[in-house]
Amino acid sequence: MTSPITVTTQEVQSFHQAIRDAETIAISGHTNPDGDCVGSCLALYAYIKNRYPDKKAEILLEPVGERFRFLKYADRVTQTPGEEPYDLFFCLDCSDSGRLARFGETFEKARHTVCVDHHVSNQDTFGEYRFVNAEAAATCQMLYLLFEEPHIDFECAQALYLGISHDTGIFKHSNTTRQVMEIAGALIEKGVRPEFIIDETFYKKTYIQNQILGRALMESILLLDGSIIFSVIKKKDMEIYGVDGSDMDGIIDQLRVTEGVECALFLYEKEEGLFKVSMRSNGRVNVSEIAQTFGGGGHIKAAGCTVAGDVRDTINNIAYMVEYQLKQDSEND
Repeated sequence: MTSPITVTTQEVQSFHQAIRDAETIAISGHTNPDGDCVGSCLALYAYIKNRYPDKKAEILLEPVGERFRFLKYADRVTQTPGEEPYDLFFCLDCSDSGRLARFGETFEKARHTVCVDHHVSNQDTFGEYRFVNAEAAATCQMLYLLFEEPHIDFECAQALYLGISHDTGIFKHSNTTRQVMEIAGALIEKGVRPEFIIDETFYKKTYIQNQILGRALMESILLLDGSIIFSVIKKKDMEIYGVDGSDMDGIIDQLRVTEGVECALFLYEKEEGLFKVSMRSNGRVNVSEIAQTFGGGGHIKAAGCTVAGDVRDTINNIAYMVEYQLKQDSEND
């Protein structure tokens, strides 16, 4: 049985003391923010607004995807940091300063930094105060344990539930533990409506999003006797459909559930020659290890990176590493 994730009383105290000692606070997360990243940033902002209303907090994040904009404070997200160094910089759901992209310099200039994360690739030296546990299902789970429960209001609870539900794949991934379900239940008691969050952020798609999903599936290719599936959407095609990166959500997960597949890859072109690569594993492949090779990161079963260069070379390089891992796995059986 999986042991519950714990934080010590001292860790909770130091987390809150860091907030109390600061006047200006920045909250940020990784580039291409997903559900756990958006959820954790907005949950922390909501918590600070409720628990420490005298603090000046700002959310520094790339634009929030349309499907997350029902969350309160999503409209407070900005891409413009203050001119003066922040007293405290929270880096959430992010394993290294490079993944902060445009906000990395602001992080480095802050007087004090806090890292709350659950990525196995998180660097030990990243953040002055560190609350990192790779066994946690989501950064939002870590935040829930650090927050004082009476000060978690509905807005905060909704953002936490969003993050946890996304990084557990709607509670179906192997990281869904008894503790995760108990936390989800506690958040529901705060008024969270699971059916609304799941429909809004997992299942609901625009007509155009369904079209681009269909195209990605139709043009997908199998490699290594069906062990790998990949699909690529070029920038010129995105322009034809009128979509951006936020419209690609869900494609990689649909590829992953293809029968016989051990590893799914989805690439879309952010700009000419620069591709965002998403990877998913069904258990035998450690995609975090592969992503780190390309300067990315993530989890054993879900990871990503950004790669410049030829698509065919990128796919071949990744396929080689996947094939190697599969051979190692077979030899260890």
